[in-house]
Amino acid sequence: MANLYDAAYEMEKAIRGSAEYAQLLQSYKEVNSDPAAKNMFDNFRKIQMNLQQKQMMGQEITQAEVEQAQKSVALVQQNPKIAKLMEAEQRMSMIIAELNRIIMKPLEDLYGPPMQ
Repeated sequence: MANLYDAAYEMEKAIRGSAEYAQLLQSYKEVNSDPAAKNMFDNFRKIQMNLQQKQMMGQEITQAEVEQAQKSVALVQQNPKIAKLMEAEQRMSMIIAELNRIIMKPLEDLYGPPMQ
């Protein structure tokens, strides 16, 4: 079992050493060093987290909340620093999803592809 954990820690090191992570970290620092961008991004994240929490709890998301989230996304995307950060987050998310697909391959081979 330790071998799997060793591999996981090696994966963590590889992620932290990747160019994609370095770009994400740099973009995050740029947003946090700009008080206006940081405030805007923090508000965006707060809205995002509240919606995710409601969704996980099975609560209905109102049309007003959807509209508020859409306005928040449009607003933060107008800030070049935040837009750059969001692009870096998206790239990192895609890499992690691909890594997860690779990691889950043995179970998929055993049980078949997940049902949609």
